[in-house]
Amino acid sequence: MDNPLDFTGKVILITGGGKGAGKGITERFLQQGADVVICGRNEPDNMPQYEEKKAVFFSCDVRDLEQAQQLIDATVERFGRLDVLVNNAGGAPNADAATVSPRFSESILRLNLIAPLNLCQMANAVMQKQEEGGSIINICSVSATRPSPGTAAYGAAKAGLLNLTKSLAVEWAPKVRTNAVIAGMILTEQAHMHYGDDEGIASVSATVPLNRLATPKDIGDTCLYLASPLASYVSGADVTVHGGGEKPAFLGAANV
Repeated sequence: MDNPLDFTGKVILITGGGKGAGKGITERFLQQGADVVICGRNEPDNMPQYEEKKAVFFSCDVRDLEQAQQLIDATVERFGRLDVLVNNAGGAPNADAATVSPRFSESILRLNLIAPLNLCQMANAVMQKQEEGGSIINICSVSATRPSPGTAAYGAAKAGLLNLTKSLAVEWAPKVRTNAVIAGMILTEQAHMHYGDDEGIASVSATVPLNRLATPKDIGDTCLYLASPLASYVSGADVTVHGGGEKPAFLGAANV
C-alpha cells in the first residue's frame, strides 16, 4: 500500500504558516513532500523548510479581499493547482467586552471569520475544477465551544467558523471536503505572553489531563490526517486537539 501521508506533488496553502502553530503545520507538510505556500504580512526571519525543500512565501493581508485573491492566483500560477487550504491565520489581543470599540470587534471578526470565508470560497473555485477536488481545513479554537472571557469577539468568530465549516461541507461535496481543528492551548514562541514565565506555563500545563500544552507539531499532524486519503470520508467534522480538555472547576472547589 502506498503511503497515505505522502504529499509529493500536492500543493498546500497555509495562511500564517511562518510562525506559531502555522509553522508546525507547514513543517509537517514539507516533511511529507508537499509544495507549501505560506502567507503573512511580513516574511518570517527563518523560512520553514525540511532538508532542501523550503516553503514559498507570498505577502498577503488575508483581511484584504484583493490581496487574498492575488494569493490564490499566485499559488495556482506557480504550481498549477491547489490541493489543500489551511486557514490558520487569526488571533486576538485581550479586550474588555464592556468597553471595547465596535471597530475593534469588527476587525477581530474580519480576521477570524470573514477572511477564512473569503479564502474558502476562492479555493473552492479552483478545487471544483480539479479531478481530485481538494481539502479545506479551518483552524478553530476551544474558544469556539466554551466561554471566551477577554476575547469574546474572537470566540464568537471561531464559533462562526466552526459552523461555516459544516455548512460548506454540505454545499461543496463531493469534490471538496471541509473540516475544522479545534485547538487547545499551544506551546508556541508567544506562549509566555499568554501564560507567563516557565513556572506559569508549567502550572497551566498541569491543568491539562495529558499534563502538557500542545506543540505546533500536534496541530500539524492533525492537519496531515484530515488532508490525507485516510480521511477521505471525513467532511464537516471538527477534531478537538486539547489534551483531554479542561478539568471541571467543581473538582477543585468541592470539599467532599
